[in-house]
Amino acid sequence: MIRVGIIGCGRIADQHAIEIQKIPACEIVGACDREELMARQMCERFGVKKYFSDVAEFLDVARPSIVHITTPPQSHFEIGKICLGAGCNVMFEKPFALNTKEVEELIRIANSRDLKITVDHNAQFSSAALEMRNLVRSGFLGGPPVHVESIWCYSYGDPGYAKALLGDSNHWVRNLPGKMLHNIISHGISKVAEFLRDSSPQVLAYGFTSSLLKGIGEEEILDELRTIIYDNCSTTAYFTFSTQISPPTHQLRIYGPRNSLIVDDLHQTVIKIPGNYKSYLNHFIPPLLEAKQYFGNALRHLRKFVKRDWYFEAGRKYLIERFYRSVTRGEPLPIPYGELILVSKIMDDIFRLLNSQNQNRTLPGKSDDCAGYLN
Repeated sequence: MIRVGIIGCGRIADQHAIEIQKIPACEIVGACDREELMARQMCERFGVKKYFSDVAEFLDVARPSIVHITTPPQSHFEIGKICLGAGCNVMFEKPFALNTKEVEELIRIANSRDLKITVDHNAQFSSAALEMRNLVRSGFLGGPPVHVESIWCYSYGDPGYAKALLGDSNHWVRNLPGKMLHNIISHGISKVAEFLRDSSPQVLAYGFTSSLLKGIGEEEILDELRTIIYDNCSTTAYFTFSTQISPPTHQLRIYGPRNSLIVDDLHQTVIKIPGNYKSYLNHFIPPLLEAKQYFGNALRHLRKFVKRDWYFEAGRKYLIERFYRSVTRGEPLPIPYGELILVSKIMDDIFRLLNSQNQNRTLPGKSDDCAGYLN
């Protein structure tokens, strides 16, 4: 029986608990939150026997072998060190930590104690992401990606997170180095980092506050981001984060030397884009092939839905299972440490550029309220 504990009992902790309880031979042995009422209500709803408000007591009494840390990221580093020091393997909610220095130190501690850690980049393990990865590994692209584009949107239509953030001047997200961007963009950047071969790529970034936020008097939060990444190994990447694109999308495009792929995370589709056909056939055959693929995806989704094998958080369950097997059976980690470090490095570079005063200059045609930062 795998003994699992949860530290931090807010909304995202529920998503972890739901998926943990679907995995055989697992038991949530305790929940901990500095607000005891939060830990208590979680235990009551999920049938967990013990709740705590002190991390040290939680680790000593519940004795979990794996801990899910779902607190705000400002506390990940210190709580992670305590859990690793107590001999626990750790899964962190995203973002992993505040910066690369913290990420590397947590990995060093884990390695020194023969423990495992990972982060909840669940979008990398959806059914569409798994299908994409199999195609890439089979050689469908015809070689390493030439260019990768990741777009990750967030809608202010979310009645919980957005209203809490925008309506609270002391919200913990505002105190992150990258504020709102810091709390969300690792999902989209991790999709790019998977295909970069250089451990220290060049990063250019431009961020600004949307007209929607300006219209309600919000000037502090940047909620639009455009990023260019070059890995010095002939692969380039674009990353876009937007709150204004409609409909919102979570999409990845991978362009290879022979063929390309379009992965849509919200629709859970993978579309293969083959090479060109000669003459007018290029106007007819590719659209027909794409239509056939979309229709096939829809049928497959329908069959899974009828069998009750289709739900939104399947990627998180798959990631947790892979991590647990890495801990208990010695299988490879679901996300290599080098990839986790690379995601953090790219984020550090983005926030450094966005906050750099000596590179603050206005792009042509933009108002002084738009903060453009380029190398």
